Amino acid sequence: MDKPVLAKDIMVTKLVTLTPDMDVHEAIGKLLSHRISGAPVLDSERRLLGVFSERCCMDVLIKASYEQLPSTQIFPFIDTAPRCITEDTDLLTIAQIFQSTPTRRLPVVRDGNYLVGQISRRDLLKAEHTNLRFKTNLPQEITLLYLSGIIKREESPIA
Repeated sequence: MDKPVLAKDIMVTKLVTLTPDMDVHEAIGKLLSHRISGAPVLDSERRLLGVFSERCCMDVLIKASYEQLPSTQIFPFIDTAPRCITEDTDLLTIAQIFQSTPTRRLPVVRDGNYLVGQISRRDLLKAEHTNLRFKTNLPQEITLLYLSGIIKREESPIA
């Protein structure tokens, strides 16, 4: 059996990142200009403080409409408890997280909170598409059957 594909094998390491003191309008502009739906917010030592996403932007818009913004910095609006994974999280676990939660991106952390990369739903699809097409000798119409042989249902990391 092939060795499992891990987060460290498919994570993106060149990321658009934000700082907690960044202006809200600047942060939204960065998301829009890079065509991304969210970005990690890091301190000066690359520790993950949270994620600023399109969902957080909706909070900014609502609070700006109904009340005075408590701050023009992004920190009060970030998700400070994003779901994270480690470099050794396997592909199937990542897929199950994406399938069972509304999470669009998973920060990959080392030593608890140091950001080393990120995996989005699209990154996972690209990696598995490449993996199935080029690492198996199965005909294209049955390559998804290959997945059923990777792990037994009772060994599944998420029930």
